[in-house]
Amino acid sequence: MIIDDQYYDVIIIGTGAGGGTMAYKLAPTGKRILILERGGFMPLEEQNRSNVDVFRKERYRAPEQWYDSAGEPFSPQTNYAIGGNTKIYGSALLRMRERDFEAVNHEAGVSPAWGLKYQDFEPYYTEAEQLYKVHGTVGGDPTEPHHSADYPYPAVAHEPQIQAVVDAIAQQGLHPTPLPLGLTREDDDPTSDAEVSGIALALKFPNVTLKTEANVRYLHTNESGRVVKAVQADVAGKPHLFLGDIVVVACGAVNSAALLLRSANEAHPNGIANRSDLVGRYLMKHQISSVVQLSAPNSGIFQRSVSVNDFYWGEPEFPYPMGHIQNTGGLLQDVIFAESPPILSVFAKVLPGFGLKQLATHSIGWWVQTEDLPDPNNRVRVDGNKLYVEYTPNNTEAHERLVYRWTEVLKTLEKSAKQTVLQRSGLHPRGEVPLPVVANQCGTCRFGTDPATAVLDLNCRAHDVDNLYVVDSSFFPSNAGVSPALTIIANALRVGDHLIGRLQSS
Repeated sequence: MIIDDQYYDVIIIGTGAGGGTMAYKLAPTGKRILILERGGFMPLEEQNRSNVDVFRKERYRAPEQWYDSAGEPFSPQTNYAIGGNTKIYGSALLRMRERDFEAVNHEAGVSPAWGLKYQDFEPYYTEAEQLYKVHGTVGGDPTEPHHSADYPYPAVAHEPQIQAVVDAIAQQGLHPTPLPLGLTREDDDPTSDAEVSGIALALKFPNVTLKTEANVRYLHTNESGRVVKAVQADVAGKPHLFLGDIVVVACGAVNSAALLLRSANEAHPNGIANRSDLVGRYLMKHQISSVVQLSAPNSGIFQRSVSVNDFYWGEPEFPYPMGHIQNTGGLLQDVIFAESPPILSVFAKVLPGFGLKQLATHSIGWWVQTEDLPDPNNRVRVDGNKLYVEYTPNNTEAHERLVYRWTEVLKTLEKSAKQTVLQRSGLHPRGEVPLPVVANQCGTCRFGTDPATAVLDLNCRAHDVDNLYVVDSSFFPSNAGVSPALTIIANALRVGDHLIGRLQSS
């Protein structure tokens, strides 16, 4: 065992939306900060730059196996690199709606209230949008929450083919609006990710140290279990021990829960911070379907740009939340169809002789997304060296209705916008996204005021451990209909302010 000869004020594990943003926030304090990342720097050509090969190859897969509830292994679609999954995300950065923070009745149950309200997050949403260079337009979306400031950059312009569809949708009385996107430059499409907007800025400060290829294995506490004293990691294959005052875990909802569970000791026999037996439980990851609409020829490489939330809270015939819709961008640059190889057989019947590239340049993809509800039986658990993800989809009726409703909208466009047939693609019959796709994972270390019903307090500190924080999407007590990325970033900035106060007083 190699014991690092430095003592750190803060150790941050993970460099994604939570960890990367936290590093940026704490770097100016002058405190000694260590960042541990399991992966390395991702080559530019691999960073959300998929081409037609994505249809054929399993890209963006972790080099390991997880197991489902039946004990069958699978390769998770997750990314270990500086910037985490923000290196391969679609850069859609949406705020949760005000009502998302309240208890909401769904067709399949209740989405519980958060311990904080939208107004507690609003200033941090604004800070996050500035930091991640979000391009968007305030107004026009009937569900858009209050903004204390405009987006820092104007919305991305629609491609001509998309603009024609947007106009036709609006003629039906709907409200297609620009999709808020985090981009590094206004006239280009590289995404603003946690490396660019977090780690790279943090490393400008001499008090910040980054170690890559550092796979954290265990957290070690003192005898009472109230304080994490050391972080054990394999760095380039060799075991190291790092000592610090505050430990911030941000490995993603699945891996953060797994780390706490693996770190069981005499003081924490069921896993660190797991007196409540809730670590790993309430895993959520959205119900997601892709809908493909055949269209006039297009480049196949345009940016996603449209958001439709008219059905977010339901409709008169179904007064329950249904979810969020956005276009996927040009199919040659979007990774969604890595999970949809059956799409070829579907379109072969419609367009005989069409290959992958022809398909991509004659279609528009739509991403249809519905909130799933917290269920304690949807969980992450560890057994020896094996990591299990046990997940049964729920709230499927709401998702099926949203897919049907959107399909009907697009069919209506056929007459006015000269669009042709469309087809839902590549998912299981009831619409659930395949288990290996763990995008939008959240909920495995929920926060709240009661240690009996929450792993973390409202500052995302473990109820059972004085110096342990979790700042990825694990803290979500419920899952909104929109993607969690911006809320993770905003929360890291919020908890960062708390930690700055703690560091200054120590």
